[in-house]
Amino acid sequence: MWKWFHQLASPPHFYRISAILAPWLAVPGLILIAYAAWQGLFVVPMDYQQGDAFRIIYVHVPSAYLSMMAYMIMATSGAIGLIWRIKLSHAVAAAAAPIGAGFTFLALCTGSIWGKPMWGTWWEWGDPRMMSELILLFLYFGYMALRSSIDDTTKADKASAVLALVGIVNVVIVHFSVEWWSSLHQGQTVFKKGTMDADMRIPLLIMLLGFTLLFGAMLLRRIRTEVLFRERRTKWVREMILSPEGGA
Repeated sequence: MWKWFHQLASPPHFYRISAILAPWLAVPGLILIAYAAWQGLFVVPMDYQQGDAFRIIYVHVPSAYLSMMAYMIMATSGAIGLIWRIKLSHAVAAAAAPIGAGFTFLALCTGSIWGKPMWGTWWEWGDPRMMSELILLFLYFGYMALRSSIDDTTKADKASAVLALVGIVNVVIVHFSVEWWSSLHQGQTVFKKGTMDADMRIPLLIMLLGFTLLFGAMLLRRIRTEVLFRERRTKWVREMILSPEGGA
């Protein structure tokens, strides 16, 4: 029953499967993003309170969502690697970190751009959502710095996995910060009934799906690179490099 799972956890098997899956995620993802961007920028009517400034949510919301999802993937993969000693799990965690950091940075930038006309300031140090998201970015940086500072891959995997697990607390804070504390940041609007018109919500949901598919494709590509680096001295990598196809 679990044969497929053990096969997927095998670096050479995953390397081959991911090459097939990545385009099937990237192409639909880009198509959905393009369609949702066109709808969000040119078709959806402007908000009666925020005007056209609200349109930045079509980038900000998916970026913020993926900033947390990437961290949870990183932490969960690290935990799997620690508990079940699956080598591929640590490769997934290492690959997810820079992508998650990129989406976190994008979420902070778009949030600041939106905050200027709405709040009258680019940044509010007292806002719990903004500060916890900034801490999330620092956690990504700390994770990558810790991993790169340890030469022994096994030790780096264990240390960075522990750090990632500790940081889950901040992900919970990011998610619930607008409910636990008084915040300038608006509360839940995407899935809360009556807070967003359907004409605005549908393109946003499509954008969320497109971003998620693109994230999956990017993650698969980075995992492939990480797997090659970790398995560079193994027989299957040497054979793949020497093969006529060159492992493409």
